[in-house]
Amino acid sequence: MEKRVALIGIVVEDLENTEELNHILHEFSEYIIGRMGIPYRDRGISIISVAIDAPMNVISSLSGKLGMLKGLSVKTIYSKAGQSA
Repeated sequence: MEKRVALIGIVVEDLENTEELNHILHEFSEYIIGRMGIPYRDRGISIISVAIDAPMNVISSLSGKLGMLKGLSVKTIYSKAGQSA
């Protein structure tokens, strides 16, 4: 199965959902290359970037689960080239 590298950008506007967010990210931890979170206290939000190397269906599943959480905005960008697993 073809694997892709992707970057998932998350803006957390409802900080009450961070526990569920972290639970979902933990479910996909085997595919996560790294993650960076930036709390923006002046605005009361957090900005998180997650780098992932996984099959397209896994990336889509993670993005979809995150996108269903209330108070989160999620966008995913993909590398152009894939790699066979």
